[in-house]
Amino acid sequence: MERLTGSESAGMRRFPKGFLWGTGTSSYQVEGGVAEDGRGLSIWDVFSHRHGSTYRGDTGDVACDSYHRFDQDLKLIRELGIGAYRFSVSWPRIQPDGRGPVNQRGLDYYRRMVAGLREAGVLPVLTVYHWDLPQALEQTGGWAARETAERLGELAAILGAELGSDVGAWITINEPQQSAHQGYRIGTHAPGRRDLAAAAAATHHLMLGHARALGALRASIPAGVPVGTTLDPQPYIPLDGESELAAAVMDADFNRMYLDPLCGRGYPDLARAEMLPDERLIAEGDMDAISAPIDFLGINYYRPHHLRRGDWNDLRLGEAPLPGFEGVVEYFDPEQPCTTMGWPIVPEGLTELLLNVHRQTGGVPLYITENGCAADDYPTSGGLVEDGDRIEYLRAHLAAALAAIDAGVDLRGYFYWSLMDNFEWALGYRYRFGLFYVDFATQVRTPKRSASWYAQVARTGCLPPAGAEARSGVAVASSVDGSVCRQG
Repeated sequence: MERLTGSESAGMRRFPKGFLWGTGTSSYQVEGGVAEDGRGLSIWDVFSHRHGSTYRGDTGDVACDSYHRFDQDLKLIRELGIGAYRFSVSWPRIQPDGRGPVNQRGLDYYRRMVAGLREAGVLPVLTVYHWDLPQALEQTGGWAARETAERLGELAAILGAELGSDVGAWITINEPQQSAHQGYRIGTHAPGRRDLAAAAAATHHLMLGHARALGALRASIPAGVPVGTTLDPQPYIPLDGESELAAAVMDADFNRMYLDPLCGRGYPDLARAEMLPDERLIAEGDMDAISAPIDFLGINYYRPHHLRRGDWNDLRLGEAPLPGFEGVVEYFDPEQPCTTMGWPIVPEGLTELLLNVHRQTGGVPLYITENGCAADDYPTSGGLVEDGDRIEYLRAHLAAALAAIDAGVDLRGYFYWSLMDNFEWALGYRYRFGLFYVDFATQVRTPKRSASWYAQVARTGCLPPAGAEARSGVAVASSVDGSVCRQG
């Protein structure tokens, strides 16, 4: 760790020794190359090509072209000075139909990734499933079918056997709640189904898929390599007595539905009946497998939800109906700063969430596996991308993470989302989350000012006070293909 002078350290706060700094991406959002080297179709290939499913018809066919440009992206990762890189595998790149023989060319791509990261001194953190289910499995029921959970276990066994000696940490599934809810209940994500029973079944089978992947990895990777999973608990905060029950039920429906089974408490009784898996789907031993100990839990945080009493027939400024709870609205304070996605910026919500999860899990080690800010990013005529709003977002949320650590949470790392601008699912290329700006027409990567700021925090382990980014000590290269941050 770099030594800071007295003037440099004034007002700075230091993270614990060994705190892991990282950033991340997912396969379909960055790779492209969707029809190359034996890769099969995923549900996102089909969904994104379905008329009206994504913003302006955007697809991940090319995305950031990282399938051909990972060496270039590795330079960005290396020069950030981070300790870890989180990525996911494209399931149909490894098993085109989601079952059966391995596509060696696809597996070799991830083998090269892992080797390149290790050579650069960066810990590879591999997410087994980040939403790109093979279309062939969707055609036999997708996550509404139990077989899909078994097939995920098979994929994890393949990955563990082939990459287990080099991957530094494993995440079984990313945000199962989003897969079940958006994919099967409301249809805004792939596969685009609107079926309450299928969504409830998917909830159980996603959790069972985690269990099968966990067991397969434990059987195939070296002892001591950590395995966990990632959830996206979204706080529901009642602003008055009339909204307290709605907040508790929403918490059960969307947060405890996934956290409670992991902790051995089963599915929550308070959840609405249509959200709960049919008991006939739950075989003997399922819940014990789902609650098998994990080495860590990843937390993805972007925003809380504030609820209050409201008249659906006479909505006021900042109010939106809360489906299923007539007389209760979600409230967006017009004075509250928001990202360009309209998400309220509430860093203190991260502190409370981490404390709550810490209590509910009995102190399982936690990592923030996603946290980031969409902003209106564009290069200036001088080739710079000035994103002071993202820097302030980062600073405030890292301060919130420190507050949770001070309060006793065993928080061991932070992964900014994302390394670079990418395909933002159904929102296409409309919103930019990256530390690096991507010109999708030319594939040129340009570092944003936030890249140098985050690089300094990662290199020193210290959080500068607000307004200190000008003293970061890390210069940022100009906009060229393969631009990097460098030590100033």
